Amino acid sequence: MTSPLARFHPRLLDALRGYNRERLGKDVGSGLTVGIVALPLAMAFAIASGLKPEAGLWTAIIAGFIISALGGTTAQIGGPAGAFIVIVYGIVERYGVANLLISTACAGVLLFALGLFKLGTLVRYVPVSIVIGFTNGIAVLIALSQVKDLLGLEIAHMPGDFFSQIKAIAGHIHTLNFFALALGAVCVLGLFVWPKAFVQGSPLIRLLEGRTVRTFARVPGPIVALVTLSLLAWGLSLPVETLGTKFGNIPSGVPAFELPAFSWDTVRLLVTPTLTIALLGAVESLLCARVADQLASDPHHLKHDPNQELMAQGVANFVVAFFGGMPATGTIARTVTNIRSGATSPIAGIVHALVLAGVVLVAAPLALYIPLAVLAGILLFVAWNMGEWHEFVRLKQFSNHYRMLLLGTFFLTVVFDLTVAVEVGMLLACAFFIRRMSTLFHVDAVAEAEGALVYKLYGALFFGAVAKIDPIVQAVESRQQGTRVVLDASQLISLDASGLDALEQLFKAIVHRGGQLYIHDLNDQPRGLMERSGFAGRLKDFQTSAAAAL
Repeated sequence: MTSPLARFHPRLLDALRGYNRERLGKDVGSGLTVGIVALPLAMAFAIASGLKPEAGLWTAIIAGFIISALGGTTAQIGGPAGAFIVIVYGIVERYGVANLLISTACAGVLLFALGLFKLGTLVRYVPVSIVIGFTNGIAVLIALSQVKDLLGLEIAHMPGDFFSQIKAIAGHIHTLNFFALALGAVCVLGLFVWPKAFVQGSPLIRLLEGRTVRTFARVPGPIVALVTLSLLAWGLSLPVETLGTKFGNIPSGVPAFELPAFSWDTVRLLVTPTLTIALLGAVESLLCARVADQLASDPHHLKHDPNQELMAQGVANFVVAFFGGMPATGTIARTVTNIRSGATSPIAGIVHALVLAGVVLVAAPLALYIPLAVLAGILLFVAWNMGEWHEFVRLKQFSNHYRMLLLGTFFLTVVFDLTVAVEVGMLLACAFFIRRMSTLFHVDAVAEAEGALVYKLYGALFFGAVAKIDPIVQAVESRQQGTRVVLDASQLISLDASGLDALEQLFKAIVHRGGQLYIHDLNDQPRGLMERSGFAGRLKDFQTSAAAAL
């Protein structure tokens, strides 16, 4: 007998079978690379979310370690993600940091329950148009949230909603810092140029050949931008805001384990942010896992287990809340980097977390000199890569339903928030699906046979298509007494309670006029429903063939 609960079986246990020194070397190399890439992103995501940089760093360390150790994927990297920036900022703005921690812990419990009860596959039912819509909307909001630091504007407190942010930026544009703008612009330009500089045949490749090129090519662009531009700003004493001037010292020690102030009254107020964090975390992590499965070419890579992955995400989010962290999920950019660096098992993700921990514990004071404009430039680059902008160009190739879902979700995400966008998007998707399915059901009138009205039913007769039975009722009422009606149900593939009720109303109209209703050639599902409901027994003759009915 199959258990209703998923088995807790981390992918790490499978990956360690036959593990050897060669694979360990690849995983350590990948972990080092991803750890370096994650360093600026973790700080940038936390700052953009209205938190201190150490919140992002320790989320990447703790959640990243747990997700790799307990997850259901081979190469996925977990940690703070760009998609959460807008959500977390809104929660902090409205409820405060303490309630963010409670929401994160509760979302962790919900994610674990989704995985435990084998609901991981439900995430796949979210239409791709909605996913693209809210992803692009979040990318726009991330980019807008970084304009303040990119331009060096003197805004004491940045509001959380779209129009208020635009108003605040426009009202303080006179405080523009050209040094900050120059640093940010160079950062963005450098991040776009860096990977292209090492394409085969480029001028840099011709100038620097051999090992030198390979060494430079392995250095992640964000780290190059972070180090070079921070040194430039420090060496020239540029008047720009840095992590040190805004946040003071970054603690180099492990954060204390603290229980957030918890009460059921508070939890009831946090239902919406909790559901938002859980939904986005589930969608992002499982989408990331699917991308990893498509990109991975290593023979040791195993397809992800969605339920195990959600359980690991749940544990990570629950634990990280007790260390002052932020929501965590699977991260596409770092996962892709991990795969392309040669990762063969979750050991690479564990190494990435340990590398980050080592850097934070040893070199935290150096982060004080990082300009906020440089971090803004990195996040603008992340936002650009995060959005699937080509989908807007391709909209003309799709139906009006697809366009409305994508554009509607996009604009609702930007103007309101992700929760409203997904709720409205899913309602519209259901409405469009019902409408499309109703168009697939139709009734064809067949030429009269021996004085009987004969109709053939096609498709699924459900609540969205019952109106198409009305013409048969009208035809019966317009004829003389004693009319016989024959329904050929050989092409009726599905019937629900509303469809059955429509047939019963047709039956009553025919009986009221002294006629008879015959239904023949029923498929298993419609026949079973009619028999269980007793409708089959009320028919004078429950026929199985057209010949018998006529």
